[in-house]
Order: sequence, then C-alpha cells, then structure tokens
Amino acid sequence: MKRVGFMLAVAVVGLVAADASAQERKLIPPIRGEAALEITKPNTKLSGTEVVTVITVRNPATTGAIAGLKVEENWYDKKRNPVGGDVYRHPRPLKGGEAVTITLRTPRNPQMDTNQYQFSHANGTVKTTIVPKIDGAVAATPPTKK
Repeated sequence: MKRVGFMLAVAVVGLVAADASAQERKLIPPIRGEAALEITKPNTKLSGTEVVTVITVRNPATTGAIAGLKVEENWYDKKRNPVGGDVYRHPRPLKGGEAVTITLRTPRNPQMDTNQYQFSHANGTVKTTIVPKIDGAVAATPPTKK
C-alpha cells in the first residue's frame, strides 16, 4: 500500500512540474502577412578577402513573433549582373521587442558595384523602417554553411 501511495505522489509531482514548465514556455503566435521590422542603416566594410555587412534588426510588434526571418544580400556589377551575396535565416522566431545584430559575409569580388537587401519571413513579406539606433541587440548566431 505504501508503494502505491508513493507512486501516486511521484505522478502528481511530475504533473505539477510539467504544468509549470509548460507555462514558462508560452507559445507566441507568429505574424501572418506583412511584418514590420526596424533596421539600422547597413554598415558595410572590407575585411581581408570578404565584404562584411552588419545590420541590427528589431521586431517592433507588441504581440506576435516573426518566424523564419530571412535576410538576403545580393551584390551586382556595373551592368547589374549578380556577382555574389549571402543569406541569413534566424534560427527561431523573433519575438516582439527582440533585437539581434546580423552579420553577412560575401567573398570580395573586384567587380562589385552595388548591393541590395531583401527581407522576408515564413508567413509573408517584411516592411522595413530605418531607425538611427537600436538598443539591446544580441549578436545573431551565424548560419551554418552547407
């Protein structure tokens, strides 16, 4: 009888712990359609054999997360032919108010003349607004190259 009571107590404690854990990991619904994104002016510099661009982004929404945020940088020559670029995909949804610093790296090509950025997310398009400064950004984890 003591054994049954002990097993029942362990089961109850396990359920209470699982419920508390589930409350801490509250799911935030993703933004569908057009998502707003604040960005700083891209900072592009030469670094050895690479062209490095750093952009800080922030989700200004008070509710909703931007799932599958993707930033593409494309470089073109003077005749508008593509000569390289890089892609960054954020590994988890970008929660409302969250800010990250994204670094894009492209091998240097002497024909590079101009570049273009494209922002998108898993559930639609992204409308960017350039702001002078974004505080509290953390460095984004660079994507793994395959």
